[in-house]
Amino acid sequence: MTTTTTIHIPAIRLGVPYKSVDQLTTTGATVSQVNSGLIRRDLLGISKATEELAAIPTPRLLAICKKAGELFLQGTVPVGDDDRDQTPQDYVRAVSASCGLPHALVRNNMGKIALVLTDMVTILKGLTRGLDPAIIDAGMGVQQGVPVSFYRTTDSLGVVLPSNSPGVNSLWIPSIALKVPVVLKPGRDDPWTPYRIIQSLYAAGCPRSALSFYPTSHEGAHALLAIAGRSQLFGDASITKRYAGDPRVELHGPGYSKVLIGADQAENWQKVIDVLVASVAANGGRSCVNASCIVTHAHGKEIAAALAERLAAIVPRDADDSKAGLAGFANPAMAESISETIDKALKEPGAEDVTARFRTGPRLIQHQGRTFLQPTVVHCGSFDHPLANREFLFPYCSVVEVPQDQMLSKIGPSLVVSAIGTDPAWRRKLLDSSLIHRLNLGPMATSHVHWDQPHEGNLFEFLYRRRAVQTAG
Repeated sequence: MTTTTTIHIPAIRLGVPYKSVDQLTTTGATVSQVNSGLIRRDLLGISKATEELAAIPTPRLLAICKKAGELFLQGTVPVGDDDRDQTPQDYVRAVSASCGLPHALVRNNMGKIALVLTDMVTILKGLTRGLDPAIIDAGMGVQQGVPVSFYRTTDSLGVVLPSNSPGVNSLWIPSIALKVPVVLKPGRDDPWTPYRIIQSLYAAGCPRSALSFYPTSHEGAHALLAIAGRSQLFGDASITKRYAGDPRVELHGPGYSKVLIGADQAENWQKVIDVLVASVAANGGRSCVNASCIVTHAHGKEIAAALAERLAAIVPRDADDSKAGLAGFANPAMAESISETIDKALKEPGAEDVTARFRTGPRLIQHQGRTFLQPTVVHCGSFDHPLANREFLFPYCSVVEVPQDQMLSKIGPSLVVSAIGTDPAWRRKLLDSSLIHRLNLGPMATSHVHWDQPHEGNLFEFLYRRRAVQTAG
């Protein structure tokens, strides 16, 4: 991609590029937009794509994914309707310009996506709990001496993507290896990532019809969610609540992830300050697995001050600075709204913005023409304060002091909990809790992910259902 002129990114209808009269402009690109009627019409014929993908043996699909991962990370692939060459560095610059992430964070996200593709064998073992892929190919087989059979619950997986972090794309990728075509609605500011993944999979040999790309409006997104047999929806609580309780839609909203420091480790909090920093600040604080709350049995004020001092050192830098760890906002109004929300809540008694003691300049700050929110740590006197259990799109966390035996009654649903404490009875209660989706036992950052573990819902169990099977010869 040797030129800086604007690229036109087409929609992809069951593998066929489509240039629409209706186009949306984002940084560096114009993107064809499709309407809900076109999406509905196309999905009526997606069963042919399912049949084409199902005919490919799983070992071949795994090889395709591996090659695609290598191309995504290191290769040159086409971008736009004139098939310009896009190098990895072209991609990094494009995502940084449109989404606000510095180059270093974009590269980190590239690595995550590439790892899922190249290590798909391990991913499937985790999702299927070691199921022999040949059983998926044949429709039935024997696992641990027992006849088993699985069938697809859908002809397609619809995905409504955000723009906050490229790494979320890793969550839909296993669908291809599981023989379910994917229909993507990209985030407004990041058409680049799903498009590059699609082109990498095409170049590696994936059937073109298995991947569709529909930039569209909110109406089009709702049409996709209504028609696709199974969907993933990424968004804030105001978006995801509409589909709460719909078994066809896997929701990826705010994570409200937390670090809990138990009674037997609260005195040793200085030893885990690095874990707290990584939990809050990894990926610029933009992931649902970032900790938005530190809950400690004791020493809440000391922890808040030490954490705030460390996070205050993470400052806005140039996009290509290798030390950059803070993401800018593509939409300055969003940053302004977040900062105003925090300041308004701080007027209520019982909370202090501890980072104000340490940071240089205000929370909302401009650097090199970009808008940033500098990290913010708020000490809250209790979970009753409105800032105690909030999540924002930058390195933000509250620190709340709660007795160990009351923590589970206070924390609410949490995507990730890192529990630092060795009390066996407490650990057992954590293991039994339905509030916690992913549990890290011991001093492990909430942002640390083992890709052989399901993230938020198990994609295999979402796309397949086991049936009873008996044979009589």
